[in-house]
Amino acid sequence: GAAAVKAKGQVEMCKGSHAEKFVYINFVEDQTIEPNHDDQKFVVDAWAAMKFDLDVPSYLVTAAATVERLGGPKIAKLVVP
Repeated sequence: GAAAVKAKGQVEMCKGSHAEKFVYINFVEDQTIEPNHDDQKFVVDAWAAMKFDLDVPSYLVTAAATVERLGGPKIAKLVVP
């Protein structure tokens, strides 16, 4: 988060329980998958890590660790251009 904030990004804290069924790892540049209340999922925008010149593997590992700590899904779906 710190590198994104330095680059004028925002960190949002979400509250509530997690009922996500899977994780989207999105590599489609400048596109984010819209939330769908009926089909909840975590969305990790890997393209944003590249855009802000972050270490993409570390970013993805940290995102996966966060999902696991929240008791989230163990299924990942890659979204590629």
